[in-house]
Formats: sequence, C-alpha cells, structure tokens
Amino acid sequence: MDTMRDRFAPVVTRLLDEDLRVAVVLAEIGKDGFAEALRRHPDRVINVGIREQLLVGAGAGLALTGMRPVVHTFASFLVERPFEQVKLDLGHQGVGAVLVSAAASFDWPAGGFTHMAPGDVALLDTLDGWTVQVPGHPDEAETLLRHAVAAGDDRVYVRLSVQSNARGRTVDGEHFLTVREGRRGVVVAVGPLLDEVLDATEGLDVTVLYATTVRPFDADALRRAVRGAEPDVVLVEPYLAGTSTAAANDALSAVPHRILGLGVGRAELRRYGTLEEHTAAHGLDAASLRARISAFLGAGAPSR
Repeated sequence: MDTMRDRFAPVVTRLLDEDLRVAVVLAEIGKDGFAEALRRHPDRVINVGIREQLLVGAGAGLALTGMRPVVHTFASFLVERPFEQVKLDLGHQGVGAVLVSAAASFDWPAGGFTHMAPGDVALLDTLDGWTVQVPGHPDEAETLLRHAVAAGDDRVYVRLSVQSNARGRTVDGEHFLTVREGRRGVVVAVGPLLDEVLDATEGLDVTVLYATTVRPFDADALRRAVRGAEPDVVLVEPYLAGTSTAAANDALSAVPHRILGLGVGRAELRRYGTLEEHTAAHGLDAASLRARISAFLGAGAPSR
C-alpha cells in the first residue's frame, strides 16, 4: 500500500491541472514528486530552498494575490520553526493556505528530535481559525486534501503520516464517525490510531468514535455518544497527549464527566529506534491502550 505522502504529490498535481488558483510552495522537501508538475506549471510550483520562514511567507504572499497555496515540508519545519510567519503572515493578514506536513510526531526516528513534531496541533490551537485534518489512510488523505484545497480561502493544516489504518473510511472533512457502539464509555480515536484502538477495545462495551477532522472539534458527535453511554471519555491522539482535552471538556460542559487524554508523552525519547518502538514507548500500541483504557473506564467486562 502506498503512504499518505506517496498520494500527496499526484493528488496536488491533478489539482494544479484542474484549478488555476492552486500553487505549490516547497522548501526542498518533496520536490522530486513535483518534477512533472513543475514542467507543466513552472509559474505555480515554487521551491524556496531550505528557508522555512520564507516558505510560509511566500505562501501568504500568493494568498494575498488570490491564489490557493499548498505549502509542504516536515511538520517540525512547517509549524514549529516558522510559527511567527504562520501566526502573522497568514493569521494576522487574514489569508488562507493549505499547510501539508510530513513526518508527523515521530515517523522518522532516525532524524532525531529535530524532525519530530508531537506538539504541532497543540501549537496551532493557540491560533484562531484553523481547520486541522488528520487522515488515517491514504484514501482519506486524498479526500481531505481535495476538501482542504476547495475550502475557499480557509487556513487548513493536513497532517500526513507513515502510520496508517488497514482500510480507509468515508470521511467528509467535518464530522466524527461512529465505528462501534457501547455503554461503558466513549473512546475517540484520531487518524492513524484507529486500528490500534479497535484492537485495544475488542470485546469491551464502549463506543468508538473516529476523528479525522479534529479542528473544529465535533462537539455534537461527542455529546450524542455520551447520551447512550457512561459520560467517561478517552481521547487517543497521535500527537501530544491531552491536546484535545479542553475541546472535549467544552463539549461536555453541561454533563458531569471524566476525560483521559492519551497520546505522545512530553518526555523526549533519545534513542532512535523504529516507529513501532516509539509507538509502544508512548503507550499507543494496542496492548498498552487496552490496559490504560480498561483501567480508566472500568471496562474490563465483555460487551453483551
């Protein structure tokens, strides 16, 4: 199976062909995938070199002229390093772009902590007006990329990952999906962690919601889910643990509830290892998730 990033360049190349507003801005990373697009659209495929602040600034400049820029590099170089430009060149000026990241939280452990960005979504939460898409499969990535580019002049962050669920699901760029229904709590699985959550909750009497659009947070879906279950919620996110707990608390402000936020821990893991080893070390593998979810929800009994 191809990866989300494998799907990125072909999808955006087709969008360049289809829509004269679309432009792509790169900072060396991913340029080989756009070689044919550069030949066909030399004025709308721009490589600024290893200059991430310029990367975002150039995208904002294109947006000011009415273009729909798609801006791409690793998450740590797209959100963290040029954060001032994301905040000012896009947000303060009131223009939009589609920021598409790669490497996620720790997709490339050999790159070290400079190439890891578990805090990217939490950082964007400090800004107003961002839509955040976290696909869990290449098919979903294609759908959400198209949705993001077509989203008028909104500011959209699409977080691509090597991690993937076994199959894609029908996503609409807005709502959570109900994958499983139960009565002893609600587990919200974000993007590529759905399969781990489904394995972890097999036989447990819990509702599983699947989130690929995490901002805006689908408060209505969470409120509906807790009506038929214990008002205890576990959030399982492929980035910094607790990133969405405030959004979930706001959604359930009228309901007595408990929330457990699971995700990437704050402690830096200084051994390179593999992606799977990092997943397990952060307690996001199925076995660890089952133990943590069961302990919190008291959901050890099988479903009826």
